[in-house]
Amino acid sequence: MAETAAGVGRFKANYAVERKIEPFYKGGKAQLDQTGQHLFCICGTRVNILEVASGVVLRSLEQEDQENITAFDLSPDDEVLVTASRALLLAQWAWREGSVTRLWKAIHTAPVATMAFDPTSTLLATGGCDGAVRVWDIVRHYGTHHFRGSPGVVHLVAFHPDPTRLLLFSSAADAAIRVWSLQDRSCLAVMTAHYSAVTSLTFSADGHTMLSSGRDKICVIWDLQSCQATKTVPVFESVEAAVLLPEEPVSQLGVKSSGLYFLTAGDQGTLRVWEAASGQCVYTQARPPGPGRELTHCTLARTAGLLLSATADHNLLLYEARSLRLQKQFAGYSEEVLDVRFLGPEDSHVIVASNSPCLKVFELQTSACQILHGHTDIVLALDVFRKGWLFASCAKDQSVRIWRMNKAGQVICVAQGSGHTHSVGTVCCSRLKESFLVTGSQDCTVKLWPLPKALLSKNTAPDNGPILLQAQTTQRCHDKDINSVAIAPNDKLLATGSQDRTAKLWALPQCQLLGVFSGHRRGLWCVQFSPMDQVLATASADGTIKLWALQDFSCLKTFEGHDASVLKVAFVSRGTQLLSSGSDGLVKLWTIKNNECVRTLDAHEDKVWGLHCSRLDDRALTGASDSRVILWKDVTEAEQAEEQARQEEQVVRQQELDNLLHEKRYLRALGLAISLDRPHTVLTVIQAIRRDPEACEKLEATMLRLRRDQKEALLRFCVTWNTNSRHCHEAQAVLGVLLRREAPEELLAYEGVRAALEALLPYTERHFQRLSRTLQAAAFLDFLWHNMKLPVLAATPTPWETHKEVLP
Repeated sequence: MAETAAGVGRFKANYAVERKIEPFYKGGKAQLDQTGQHLFCICGTRVNILEVASGVVLRSLEQEDQENITAFDLSPDDEVLVTASRALLLAQWAWREGSVTRLWKAIHTAPVATMAFDPTSTLLATGGCDGAVRVWDIVRHYGTHHFRGSPGVVHLVAFHPDPTRLLLFSSAADAAIRVWSLQDRSCLAVMTAHYSAVTSLTFSADGHTMLSSGRDKICVIWDLQSCQATKTVPVFESVEAAVLLPEEPVSQLGVKSSGLYFLTAGDQGTLRVWEAASGQCVYTQARPPGPGRELTHCTLARTAGLLLSATADHNLLLYEARSLRLQKQFAGYSEEVLDVRFLGPEDSHVIVASNSPCLKVFELQTSACQILHGHTDIVLALDVFRKGWLFASCAKDQSVRIWRMNKAGQVICVAQGSGHTHSVGTVCCSRLKESFLVTGSQDCTVKLWPLPKALLSKNTAPDNGPILLQAQTTQRCHDKDINSVAIAPNDKLLATGSQDRTAKLWALPQCQLLGVFSGHRRGLWCVQFSPMDQVLATASADGTIKLWALQDFSCLKTFEGHDASVLKVAFVSRGTQLLSSGSDGLVKLWTIKNNECVRTLDAHEDKVWGLHCSRLDDRALTGASDSRVILWKDVTEAEQAEEQARQEEQVVRQQELDNLLHEKRYLRALGLAISLDRPHTVLTVIQAIRRDPEACEKLEATMLRLRRDQKEALLRFCVTWNTNSRHCHEAQAVLGVLLRREAPEELLAYEGVRAALEALLPYTERHFQRLSRTLQAAAFLDFLWHNMKLPVLAATPTPWETHKEVLP
C-alpha cells in the first residue's frame, strides 16, 4: 500500500468548524419588519432575527427562564419586540442590541398563546390559554385592561387600525369574534359566522371592513359599523391566513378593478387571490409536487411590498407582493439530515437531503437557499458527478432523479428513472466520465442507469419535463437491504455493502460477481474505494472500519474506536487517511499506516449520516440527525505554522528575558515573564531580584509599577509557588508586598482573589509552623552554646619550642 504517497508532512492533524447550517424556525409565527430587511421567527426557546438579504441569523433572543417561546410580536414602529414564554413571563427587548429592557409576569394563569400591538406601538394585547385577554401599556409599564368571557384558548387578538376607536378584537375556541371596547371596558359585540377556529383577522385601509378566515374553509367579510357579516366566500380549503390586498389594480394577480381583493394561504399549499364582491378566485399559484407543502402562515409587509409565507415543512418563502414572484427561500428546519454533498466545480454550493421529499441547495458564500421539488417521498441519498454540475438523488418513492445546476446557481431536474420495487437507499455516479450511475435498493438489487446523450449536451433544457432513464443492467446482489454502492475510480468495478454483513465486488457494466468480503459481525453501512490503491474500505454497525485488498479479498486492517455503528467512511490525504462518522455523533480522522485515530471531532449531538470531502481535500461536510450541517476546514497547516511561529517567538522572548536579567532591568523582565504566562520563568525573575543586595526595596519598587492585570497574574503564580517549600519564600515575599502596599478594597477587587487566598492559607500555615519549629530548635542550640562550661586547657608546648629547650 502506498501510505507514503502523500508524505508524512501532508497528513492531516485537525479540522475546525468553519460554518454551521442550523435550524432557526420550527413552526409558528414568522414576521417581517416594515422595511422587509429583518425576519423574526420562533425556534424553541429562542426568537431568531434573520437578515433577509443574506439569510444569516443576526441575533438569537432567549429569555432568562430558558423556556419555550409561545408568542411574540414586533411593534409597528419596529422598535420594540415582546416575547412570552411557558414560564408565564413577558420580556420586552431592544432587539437591535439583543438586550431585555423589561421583564414582567403575564398574570395569565396559563401560557400566552397570542399577542398584538396597537397601531401606536404603545399598547400590547395578550391572549392566554386561560381564556383571558389582557392589555398592557408598554410605555408606562402597567396593565390597563383584563377582559374575561372567552371560552378556552384565546388564539387570536388584533387592534382596530384606527387608534382613536380603541377597539380590540379576539377569537377563542368557540369560533366567535369578540369586539372589546377599551373605553367602556366591555364586550361590544360577539360576531358569529365561522364554525371552526378563526385563523386570521385583517382590516381595510379605511377601517370600515374586516376580513376573517377560518379552518371551516370560508372567509367572511364584516361591516364594522354594524358588526354584521356582509359576504361569506367559500374558498374550499382550510385557510391558515388571509390578507387584504391594497386597493389598486394588479394585472398579474387578476386584480383588474379597485374593489376589495384578498389572498388566502391554506392546506392546498398555494396562494390564491379572490375577488370579494363576486367570491371568485382570480389567481391561483402553481403548486409544487410532494407533501409538506401546506401553508401554515402568511403575512404582508405593506411598506416593503413583500409577502411572507411558511410551509408545513418549516420553509419560509418570500414573495414580491404585486406579482407573487418568489424572491427568497429559507429552509428553517431540516429535521433529520440523511445525506450531504458539495456541488459545483469549485464546491461553491451544498446539497442537503433531510427527512423530506424536498432537497435544499445552499450557496456557501451568500447563504442563499433553493428548495427543489420532484420526489414524492423522503430523499435518502445523493451523489455528484465528476464535473460538479450534475448530481443524482434517490428516495423512498422508488425513483432516482438527476439534477443540473447552471452557472447562475439555479438547479432543475433533467432526468428521472424508476424500476425498483422498494425504497432506493443508495446511489453512486460514475467517476471517470459522466456516463452512468448505479442505485441500490431495499429490494436487494442494484441497477445501472446509462445517461442519455441528450442529457450531456450543455445547452439542453428539458422543455417537456425530465428525460426518462432506462436501466441497462439489474442484478440481485444480496439477501438483505443494500445500504451502499461505490464505483471504482476507473469505472470498471462496483462494490456493494449490505445488511447481510458482507460486501461484494462486481465487474461493470454486466455486474459479474468477482468476490465477497466477509468479516464484519453486523450489517454494512458504507463501502468506499481508495483513490490511489487497490483497496476497499467498509464501515459497519459493529463499530469498526475494515480495509480489504481487492486482489485476494483479504482484510488488511481494522480500525476500532467508535462506540456505535460507523455510518460513513471517506478517504482523504490521497488515500493515506480516513474520515469516518458514526451513530455516536463523532467524526474521526484515522491514519492508515499506524491505525491511529489522529483526531475526534465532536460537534454533532446525534447520528452523523452524511459525510463528504471537497475536491481540493481541504474541507469536509457532515450532516446529522440533530438537524445540523457542519462545514469543516482542514487547519493542519495553519496550526503547524502557528505552532512554529509560537516557538520562534518563545525563543526570542527567552533571549530577551535573559538579556534584561543580565542588565538588571527587573521591571521589564518581570512584565515580559508574566506576559509569557510561565510561572517558573516569573519565579526565576523574582529569585534574581531577591539575590540583589537591596532585594526588599527592589522587589517592592518593581511590583508597585506593575499593571493590575499583571499583579493578578502574580497572585495566581504565588498560589503555585507556595505549595513547594523551596519556593515558598518568593511567594511570601510577593504576598507581603501586596498585603503591605495595596489597599484591602483594591485587593478584594482582584479577579479570583478569594480562591487564591483560600489556596494560600493552608500552605502558609504549614510553612509558618515549619519555620517556628526551626526557630525553636535554633534558639535551643544558641542556649546550649552559651550555657556550656568548657574547661580551660593548659597550653601545650609545640615540638619546635621543646626542641629549642634541649639545644645547648
